[in-house]
Order: sequence, then C-alpha cells, then structure tokens
Amino acid sequence: MKKSGVWVWVLVGALAGVSGAAIANDDSKKTNTAKPSLTVLVAMPQTSSLPQMVQANGNLAAWQEAVVGAEANGLKITEVRVNVGDRVQRGDVLAVLQADTLRAELAQAQASLAEATANALEAKAQAERARSLQQQGFFSNAQLSQALAAEASSVARVQSARAMVQLQNVRLSQTQVLAPDAGVISVRQATVGSVVGAGTELVRLIRQGRIEWRAEVTAAEIGRIQVGAPVQVKAASGQVLQGKVRMVAPSVDAQTRNALVYVDLPVQTGSARAGMYAQGEITLGQSQALTVPQTAVVVRDGFSYVYAVGADQKVTQLKVQTGRQSGDRVEVISGLKADTRVVASGGAFLNHGDTVRVVDAAPVTKPAAK
Repeated sequence: MKKSGVWVWVLVGALAGVSGAAIANDDSKKTNTAKPSLTVLVAMPQTSSLPQMVQANGNLAAWQEAVVGAEANGLKITEVRVNVGDRVQRGDVLAVLQADTLRAELAQAQASLAEATANALEAKAQAERARSLQQQGFFSNAQLSQALAAEASSVARVQSARAMVQLQNVRLSQTQVLAPDAGVISVRQATVGSVVGAGTELVRLIRQGRIEWRAEVTAAEIGRIQVGAPVQVKAASGQVLQGKVRMVAPSVDAQTRNALVYVDLPVQTGSARAGMYAQGEITLGQSQALTVPQTAVVVRDGFSYVYAVGADQKVTQLKVQTGRQSGDRVEVISGLKADTRVVASGGAFLNHGDTVRVVDAAPVTKPAAK
C-alpha cells in the first residue's frame, strides 16, 4: 500500500509540473506578442522649399507729415474748413484769415502805383521837350541832364509801386491757407477767432495718406534685408497688411544696437493707424528644409518630440528642434534623419517603446482626363 501511495503522489506531481510549464509557456507567448496600443498613420520627412523670414517689432508712422502754418502775421482766423481725419487734395483751402486790412493796403498800393505812373508820364514828356529845346539851343546840357534824371527817377518809383502791389497781393493770398499736398489731416491746432503769427502751426497733414512700418532689427540681421523685399505686417488692430521694404537705415542705434527698416504699406490701410504697435515678418528668400506634418510634432515640458516607427512596429521618442512653419508642415532643424518613418498623428497618446499598428496613407489619385 505504501508503494502504491508513493506512485500516486509521483504521478500527481508530474501532472502538476506539466501544467505549470504549459502555463509559463502561455505567459511567455503573451509577453512576446504584445498587442498594439494604437493604430497610427506614418509619414516620411520631406524636403520642402520654405521662405526665410526675419521677425521684427515696430510702430506704424506717417510716411511724411507736413506741418501747415500761417504765413501772414497778426491776422485773426475767421474760418477753419477741415477737421482731423478729413482727406484733402492739393490746393484745398484749409483755413481762412481776416483779409479786410490787407485789402485796404492793397487798394492803397494800387493808388500809389497809379500816381507813380502818372508822374512817370509827365517826367517822360518833360524829358522829350528838354531834348527838343536843347537841340534848338534854348536848354543847356545841365538842364537836359536834370530832366533826364527826373524821368529815370519816376520810372523807378513806378517799379517800386508795382512791387508793392505784388507784395500786397501775395499777403492777401496768404489769408487762405492751402493744402501743400493731398493727404489726411492728422492734427488740427487752428481755432476760429484766434490771432496767429507767421509760422504758427495750424494743421498737420499725412502726405498722400501713406503710412509706413518702422521695424527694429538687430545688427546681425540688417545685412540680409534687401530693398524691395516683401513684408507681412500685423497691426495691433488685427489687420494684416502686405508691404515692401523701402529703405534700410544707414546707421545702428548706439544704445539698443538695433537698426530701423522702413516698410511701405498700402494707402488704404483700413483700421491701421499711425502710432500703432505692429509685428511683422520680412521675407529674405527661399531655402530647402526637412519638414514633417505639423501634427507629427508633440510638445512636452517645453520641448518638441516626434515618434519614429521601427521595423518591429515599436515607437522611439526623438527630441527635435523645430524651425519655420509653412501651411501644415514644420521644419525640423535637428534630431531627425530624412529616412525615418514618423507617426503623422496621434503621437500625444504614445510613450517611448509602445507598439503600434501602422496604416499607410492612401495614394493620391489624379482625376481622369475628360
């Protein structure tokens, strides 16, 4: 009986060992055949032509601002015909000054001219008579010279009186303050009833309504910017403007080490106004760059990563440095090789070493020609 009992226990132990080995093999198979955690779409990096940009900040300013002042002295303003924001044309009347005194002075000058003209005619007649009498021996040479001198003096008085009339006409015309150019009124200082002196500022005019963007760039960037380069400017109002580089400043500020770039903007600027802060991008040209879909880049803890898919369908997290962006693609400056398959989307749900199921993108088919 003891022998049979021993054999029973041996048989039970053997069966248990076989069962344990089978369970261990099943566990190892499960470990070796881990299920994919996610189905992903993969993409290959592409070499694309991207624009080279210089980003800058600056202010919008008037292209040229004309200060329009009074030329006449000591006259009262009787009318102001413009206000801030008005658009004017060259020669439009901006303000009117009191002209009564100047009209009276003009009339007086005209009267003096008439008197001088009459005296000149009389002196001319006397000189002709003196010449005739001198030939007949009735006038001496001294008397003839005196008559000729009186004639010349009367002619000079006529010219002086005529110049005085012209002066009074000019002063009278200055009672109408005219726009020196077409543009937009930006400042109005003139008020009806005030007495102004010569040179007193009345209004300011943004010539032709043009504004420009004055961008600040570093000394290292200024050498790469060319006149005529296209620029995209975004004003503080949200409006996006397209412009061109008009001029690069010939000097660099000694304090900030920055230089100004002057960018011409369209005349019709909408909500953009002089004095606004604006950001912009200056295009330098085109260059080749390694790009991936924007959705392939995952940002974690302030760093950018992409997930590379290996032959065993496992992903490897790669730290990359990104650069320019164009449409839905972003430049990868470093950290990625051109022949590496990357997860095009869904990388935010992956971790290093995860197994994925790869789905290739469907080929793009062109429509058949009709």
